[in-house]
Order: sequence, then C-alpha cells, then structure tokens
Amino acid sequence: MISLRYHVVSITAVFLALTVGVLLGASGLSDRVLSAVSARADDLGAQVQTLTAERDALAAAQRASDEFAQRVGPAAVRGLLQGSTVTLVTSGADPADRDAVMALVKQSGAVLGGEVALTPAVGDPARADQLRELTSELLPSGAELPAASDTGSLVAGLLSGVLLAPGGRQQITPGEADAVLGGLAAAGFVAPGQRPRPGDAVLVLTGGALPGIDGGDAAAVIARLAAQLDRTGSRAGGGTVLAGHTGSADATGSVGVARADPAITDGVSTVDDVHTGSGQVSTVLALREQLDGRVGQYGTAATAADGSAPAA
Repeated sequence: MISLRYHVVSITAVFLALTVGVLLGASGLSDRVLSAVSARADDLGAQVQTLTAERDALAAAQRASDEFAQRVGPAAVRGLLQGSTVTLVTSGADPADRDAVMALVKQSGAVLGGEVALTPAVGDPARADQLRELTSELLPSGAELPAASDTGSLVAGLLSGVLLAPGGRQQITPGEADAVLGGLAAAGFVAPGQRPRPGDAVLVLTGGALPGIDGGDAAAVIARLAAQLDRTGSRAGGGTVLAGHTGSADATGSVGVARADPAITDGVSTVDDVHTGSGQVSTVLALREQLDGRVGQYGTAATAADGSAPAA
C-alpha cells in the first residue's frame, strides 16, 4: 500500500526534476542568447567605427572646402558688385554667417547700405493682425502697400522705401524712413538701429528650420517678404537674394518655403548653405546674378535646382 509520505516524496521529486530541467534549459538558452548578442554587438561596433571614420572624413573634406572658399572667395568676388549698394535684412541669422557674408560683399566692391533686423514677432501668428494694422498706420503719404493680405508682403511693402532706391531715387524721405523704423521698433517687430542707406539689391539672411507648430507659417512670412522686396527692386534692375543656414531648405525653413512656390523662385535667388565658405561666396555671386536680371536656387539641399553655386 502506497503511503501518504510516498506521494509527498514522489511529487517533490517530480517538481525538483522539472526545476532542474528548466534551469538547465535556461542556462543553455542564456548561453545562446549571450553569444548572439555578443556577435551582434561586435557587428554594431564595427559599423560604428566605419561610420565614425566616414563622418570624420566628411568633416575633414568640409573643413578643406571652407578653407579653400575662404582663401579664394575674396578674389572670386572682387569687383563683382562695384558701384552697387546692398542692404541687409536679417531674421534669426547666425551672427557668424552675417559677418562672413558682409565681409565678402564689401570685398566685392559694393557699398554696405546697412541692416534691418526683424524680430521673431514678425512671424508670430498671434501678432499678425497687429502687424497688418501697423503697416497701414506707418505707411508714408503717397506710398502704396501691395494688394496682399499676408504680413510678409505687407511688411516688405512698408520697408521697400527704406531698403530700396529704384533707379537711384529713394521713394520716401529720410524722416519718413525713420518714422517707419521707429514705429516697427516700438512695437517690437524690428530691433532698434540706424536707418540703412537704400540700395540696389537686398540680401535677406535667415537661420535654419524654424521650430514649433507655427514654424512653417513664420518661415512663409520671410519667404513672401523676400518675394515682395524682389518685385519692388527688379522694376529698376535690382533684386533680392534669400540665404539661410543649414535646415533653411526644410519645410519649415524660409528657403524651403520659397522653393516650394514657383511664384517666388521666378524672381528670388536662394542659397541654403550660407554657413559654409562656398555658400557665402555663392550668396555674393547670386547678388550679381540678380543685378543682371537672372535667378537661381543654390546650395547643398536636394531642392537646389541650379547646383551648388552660380556661374562666376
């Protein structure tokens, strides 16, 4: 007769056997998993080393390209803009980009007309109505705003008299220009500064892609501003170049928005790599192109339809 104690011992033995079997199986499985993970880690490590080497090689090539452009840039642009005046509009531009491009513009023989620095408030949808009203209030007597409702075009229409002098003639008086800039600065739409000397061509200099859900709308304001300035300037043989930092050709960058609209790129030249030495030279070449009545889209982005740089 089988006792209760026998049943208990038998059941305990079965559980012990199952436990040992599970442990032995888990140990074998762990070894296989560890072996596979180790092999994968070695493979990923090799890929990281390869990618690091490629990154370093690309960085070295970029440094060499920038150094070359910085050395030959002054010679490449010398005299290209002789006798012309270039005014600057900035919107989130990197100061280093601005200084480098302005140095080349000066070496090209152009007169630097000055700068109007736009603040982020210009592209803020929450302040769009205020900006529309202000453009009408500040408009000098006898001047006209474009038949458009977007703030980029309206601000450009207001600033065109400050920035451009078609045919060598300023459209508004210095006092009126001061009133326009003073009113915009008081409302926080432009940074306080000296009134620029109006010129033949305008360079609109921006940063990269704009963040946030309203980034695309803010980028569109700058793209349309450049387009309207170009329409005003081209009537008298001038023009506008829109140049931006890396990311500017993205969907939320002003260059990207401009390139997506043929109505803008029919007149405005764009450069998407102004942070590089070659992009800075391209910007000056594009200004010359605009004064010659030509247009193109340049840089390293896939949307740079006319290549890396204009023909010298």
